Amino acid sequence: MTDQAVASSSDRILAAATRMAQAHGYGGLNIRELAQDVGIKAASIYHHFASKADLAAAVARRYYEDAAAALEALSATSGDPLVSLHRYPETFRKSLECDNRMCLSSFMAAEYDDLPEVVRKEVQAFADVNVAWLSKSLEAAGVVTAEGARERACAIYAAIAGAQLMARGRADIALFDTLISSYRTVGLLPG
Repeated sequence: MTDQAVASSSDRILAAATRMAQAHGYGGLNIRELAQDVGIKAASIYHHFASKADLAAAVARRYYEDAAAALEALSATSGDPLVSLHRYPETFRKSLECDNRMCLSSFMAAEYDDLPEVVRKEVQAFADVNVAWLSKSLEAAGVVTAEGARERACAIYAAIAGAQLMARGRADIALFDTLISSYRTVGLLPG
């Protein structure tokens, strides 16, 4: 098998595993169902990933790397940190728009005690990426000083992840929008 074919198979496995984990979490990451979804034998998954934990860690790593790239693209395309902050909740809304899925990191964080250590580290990295981006954007927009940026960023991240959780639990994306609007009204989210 060529390197390109191996990469393509790995990419297909990671994409399908991400969808599965967003819908069912780490506990619902079923290797047989995943193989069936990808169109390969279950044993073939272990050719690419030594264990379920390694697969989940790779999924979480790619998820936060993609999130980091999306946040940087958001900053670059808007050019204005306040506009970027205003659009930030859209990054979480997209999961809900995709069959009422949830942010993979939020789902796995709820399973934290049952996660292998290698997966825990990757899940924490997603939160760290978001909080760092929010901190930088809040400070650049002049919303907070450097001393208050991390605390405010954590509050925003937690509030948006919570809004996504509530909306998913009711299969009601309009609830997400209402909560985000209320966060703006009370001043948690800038304008």
